[in-house]
Amino acid sequence: MNMKKLAMLVSATALTLSVSAGAMAKENIALVVSTLNNPFFVSMKDGAQKKADELGYNLIVLDSQNNPAKELSNVQDLTVRGTKLMLINPTDSDAVGNAVLMANKANIPVITLDRAANKGEVVSHVASDNVAGGKLAGDFIAEKVGNEAKVIQLEGITGTSAARERGEGFKQSMAAHPFKLLASQPADFDRTKGLNVMQNLLTAHPDVQAVFAQNDEMALGALRALRTAGKKDVLIVGFDGTKDGMNAVKGGQMGATVAQQPELIGSVGVETAVKVLKGEKVDASIPVELKLITK
Repeated sequence: MNMKKLAMLVSATALTLSVSAGAMAKENIALVVSTLNNPFFVSMKDGAQKKADELGYNLIVLDSQNNPAKELSNVQDLTVRGTKLMLINPTDSDAVGNAVLMANKANIPVITLDRAANKGEVVSHVASDNVAGGKLAGDFIAEKVGNEAKVIQLEGITGTSAARERGEGFKQSMAAHPFKLLASQPADFDRTKGLNVMQNLLTAHPDVQAVFAQNDEMALGALRALRTAGKKDVLIVGFDGTKDGMNAVKGGQMGATVAQQPELIGSVGVETAVKVLKGEKVDASIPVELKLITK
């Protein structure tokens, strides 16, 4: 082989390697999740990961462990890791503001998932209509138990948009149907706390007829407390449509759950991120459909 042919072969090989390396290079999108100790957010992460893989992006996932300080640290870490865009599922709608402002300062676009941010510039917010969902839950209780039902509400993490909006929707339903709200207390979207809070509330309100829990984890905790107390005729309505929640509805232990689609929220979040990175216009608010699941 003469030198000219050898040079051409080397050049062609180098070009092929360069093109291959370019094809392999993936832009980084980050997903900062409030907690991966909750099936709902695991499903959201899975949906985001699947869509990122499909579209050829590298998804960096960081768990904030329900700690705003950890959330801020995660965002700070991402600002120096070549992240092109951040998807943030806030631990708290107020506390996340500092993290969003940090991303803004680094010129990294932010999209919020499921929970909104009350401060900072957000390109788009992808979430279910939590107000409509809370009203849906209340209307179902009125339909099954009656307008004067004695109800306990288990609230999510104080300060999150999801807890505030679901509570607002339930309040709207209470205005339409004169429920007797025996108690309304936070259990932080947590199953164990749902169990403990429900046990305490049962002591003061043994005549409860229905429970609205602002997520399925708290609903399942309440279910266990009620079963332990021998109360099998109390209607329980959850929210999220997690696998465990849906199974409890199918098995007749829970009356209903307002089903979100966490995988779809994650998937739509990544789709929206890719549009932003390509310079396309996106809506400031993108609703994801929800529905009431009954047996």
